[in-house]
Amino acid sequence: MTAVTDAGHDDGSVDAVDTAEGGVDGVVDPAPKGRRFRRSPRPQDGSLPPLTPRAQLARGVLVLVAVVSLCLVLQLVILSGFQERSAQQTAFNSFRGQLAKGTAPVGAVNSDNKALRPGTPMAYLEIPSIGLRQVVLEGTTSGVLFDGPGHRRDSPFPGETGTTVIMGRRATYAGPFSQIKDLQEGDPIKVTTGAGEFDYEVIGVRKEGEPSPPALQAGEGRMLLVTADGRPYLPDGVLRVDAKLTSKPFSASKTAYTAKTLPASDVIMASDTTTLWALALWMQALLIVTVGFVWAWHRWGRAKAWIVGFPVLLLVGLMVADQVARLLPNLL
Repeated sequence: MTAVTDAGHDDGSVDAVDTAEGGVDGVVDPAPKGRRFRRSPRPQDGSLPPLTPRAQLARGVLVLVAVVSLCLVLQLVILSGFQERSAQQTAFNSFRGQLAKGTAPVGAVNSDNKALRPGTPMAYLEIPSIGLRQVVLEGTTSGVLFDGPGHRRDSPFPGETGTTVIMGRRATYAGPFSQIKDLQEGDPIKVTTGAGEFDYEVIGVRKEGEPSPPALQAGEGRMLLVTADGRPYLPDGVLRVDAKLTSKPFSASKTAYTAKTLPASDVIMASDTTTLWALALWMQALLIVTVGFVWAWHRWGRAKAWIVGFPVLLLVGLMVADQVARLLPNLL
């Protein structure tokens, strides 16, 4: 053992010294040859050392992915239900007022020979056996089906001859058609439009690949309810419910589209790409907010960055999730 007579320097650094465990005060073992210890540089205020550019980029990417994933799940599983119920209440109030005034739509084309605007309330659907009461909107794009079931625009209005097609979501946005799989033959369905009330009766529930009912005869009417089949949020096919019109039908009026001219975003299990520009803008906004959040984390510390940045990240993230949801199948 050797006594150390000069363990330090004027600048306070310690070189090549390893304190012997359990040794006597002032007596240490010399460090092995070539082994040197230096204190890690730390800022005087106790904050974390600065991140490398690569680490900052990795943190930013992780924050971006986490925010989008969290907001998408939050939107589809929780918030979408509140959004659909709020939209349904607004649509019900509007449609009830139109019925009282006699101005509710009676066909897919109005008196000015113009197609109804997508999202316009056009019917009220009631299925007592499963407790379903929903305002049906014109159109079947993802955006329209956010707010409730939709009438496919190449099919007749309810109460008319031919097959009326109404599509609704299976799980997201309150899943208004989540229970139609439980319908039984003979269950009644009532639909109210500007032309009156019409009664239907369920004749069958069929899955993908199962045979369709016999073709309609002249002067007959039918309703087809369509939603996704399979587990919630994981569709593996399409479920259809056929119902025959038992009330006296009206002659089919002019439809806004034909099967050939119907936009691709209105067909079964389609996505809506018409608002990709909005998704691009919100993604840019989220990228800017994420960069600011990472900068605040590094400059202010973790706690302050979360307090200031989390509400902004959540708000912009939900806007991104809303646009991403439009790209998912419209019956999800």
